[in-house]
Amino acid sequence: MPESSRAITRHRAPAAAGAVALALGLALGAAGCAKFDSALSQQWATVSFKPKTSVATMLKVRTACSHIPNVRAEALPHRQNAQTMAGGVTYRTDHASDANLARLQQCLQRYPSVAGIDFQDSGDAGG
Repeated sequence: MPESSRAITRHRAPAAAGAVALALGLALGAAGCAKFDSALSQQWATVSFKPKTSVATMLKVRTACSHIPNVRAEALPHRQNAQTMAGGVTYRTDHASDANLARLQQCLQRYPSVAGIDFQDSGDAGG
């Protein structure tokens, strides 16, 4: 191989490797942005209950208001007792419309044991 051909080959290899690295970096960056956007779109509603509300009542309310489209009750703790349920009941509302949220609020307001509803999104975290 002539000397000039070797020089061209040596210059092309780093350029090709650089192009591959750039493409890989852009792909990973896009995937990272998608995960970031997904994390930012997380929304939920936490239902708090009046003191001394029984676990059975909390579970009844959770079940009764789980039928609303785009509103999904979060998994329950393995053991449901006053201590593990003290944080209330949480519904994921990532894809809920304003109408879905209004229906959830109306459903929850039918129960006198419900003390309040806190609608939040991941933008609220970290204060």
